Amino acid sequence: MEPTHDLLTQLRIDWRHTGSCAAAIRAYQKFSERHPELELERASSLADVVFLLEARGGLNVEMRAAIVSALLSDARDPLLARTLLQTLLPGLVSVCRQLRFGEGIITERGEAVGVAIALLAELIYDWAGQSRQYAAPDILSALRGRFRRWLLKEKALRRQVASDETFLHLSANEFSPLLTRLEAFIGTPHERIARLMYQRIFDGTSISDLADRDATTPYTLRKELQWFATRHLV
Repeated sequence: MEPTHDLLTQLRIDWRHTGSCAAAIRAYQKFSERHPELELERASSLADVVFLLEARGGLNVEMRAAIVSALLSDARDPLLARTLLQTLLPGLVSVCRQLRFGEGIITERGEAVGVAIALLAELIYDWAGQSRQYAAPDILSALRGRFRRWLLKEKALRRQVASDETFLHLSANEFSPLLTRLEAFIGTPHERIARLMYQRIFDGTSISDLADRDATTPYTLRKELQWFATRHLV
């Protein structure tokens, strides 16, 4: 099983509850009342709406397009925005494949999918209230553009980080003043990141191992360490 499946599976499991909860049933009823032309009598919750939008849902392409367009129009409702996101996940994976999961820039496919999901959520928020006949392909095309631009910026950032992190490979003896400065953060709000910085410099722990211990991603931790070093140590 590919790593990308882990995050997607978590979203699907979460959706089983979110899409069928009492709030989702009320949101579906209001959505159906606002859009009687969609003929959603076969559904009783937002989870049912997502099922109808699948290939096995029994609706033709035109009907599915109309529902997705209405979801985008009403996406200022967080539950309807979540419904739209859930519907577009297969397309999101296709976008990630088209961009090779950020190969050469992102080390793990799961991280690429996580970035794409965040960008998709941001895009739905930005476009909420718009009326688009072909909402699904329009959104996925925009997602591809945003993700490509993000990858280019990330590539440039990592080059900069790599050049700025050369001091991390110096010996601990050359950093005795730095040790004193790191110890000064014990008991402060920055204690956590100071301890991680200590392990990175003096123990030589890899970013990946530190990220595992800290329950974060290597990318996020690398940026946080860079910010801390620039703000408090340099």
